[in-house]
Amino acid sequence: MLKIFIDGASAGNPGPAGAGIFVNDGNGNNEHHAIPLGTMTNHEAEFAALLETLKLCHKRGWSMASINTDSKLVDEAVEKEHTKHSLYKPYLKEILSMFDLCELCFVKWIPSTNNRTADQLSKNAIKKNKSSPAFMK
Repeated sequence: MLKIFIDGASAGNPGPAGAGIFVNDGNGNNEHHAIPLGTMTNHEAEFAALLETLKLCHKRGWSMASINTDSKLVDEAVEKEHTKHSLYKPYLKEILSMFDLCELCFVKWIPSTNNRTADQLSKNAIKKNKSSPAFMK
């Protein structure tokens, strides 16, 4: 089973945002993905990171994955299949429909200290946005 670590970040709230995805296949093969997300809030970026991960799984034919996030908000929303915040509802709806395409994929909360690689990838992704202050330097 794949172990995937994800994180979303934004420089501002809202601001330029990015998703970091670190994939470990258990055989010593790792993938690093830093995906610019445009302008959004930090919490939106966390949901978008999960959505990008599920799209990657579907594209690659990965049907079994443990997806680790340091976002309690995302973890709880997926577990309860509900969010009160209208901004996150479209993300959650698409996320839940993507989970239906997986044989065995689940989200697990982990402390941020265990998610440093995905965190760094999400910060690198912010710099890829054309509106990012880091891009303008």
